[in-house]
Amino acid sequence: MNMITKHSAIVLGAAALATLAACAGRPSLIPNADPAMRRTSAQFAADAATRHPYKIDEPRAGEAVARAEVDYTIKQIDIVNASDEDWTNVEVWINQNYVCFIPVMPRQKLKSLNFQMLFDGQGNSFPTAIGEAKIDKIELTHDGKVYDVPVHLVD
Repeated sequence: MNMITKHSAIVLGAAALATLAACAGRPSLIPNADPAMRRTSAQFAADAATRHPYKIDEPRAGEAVARAEVDYTIKQIDIVNASDEDWTNVEVWINQNYVCFIPVMPRQKLKSLNFQMLFDGQGNSFPTAIGEAKIDKIELTHDGKVYDVPVHLVD
């Protein structure tokens, strides 16, 4: 191996390691579009622990004016508030066990949640292995009520 090739390999290797180190603890390689959702996995897990247990006794408000699309290939849920008003202090619950807090869900604005942003009360993230990740129900809470969110699979 000549000197230039060896030097290039070292530089590329160092850049790859730096990139991996910078991503350590993140739930995804690409930063979330919402700056308020750019937290580490540890921060998501700690926040989820404070939101458990699932709010079984909260009033049910029917179907939310929202839509969720689940993409098992990229392990992501895209959810949109389709109402005419912004929502604040929203908890997105998956299968009544995994939760992610969204400070603000502006109307008509898409939010993306990686599966690794969803945690249960014991600090376990939503499964990502093929066959283990199954979303049966998505609910969100805001204004002291629980809403069902229609779930669609990405084609």
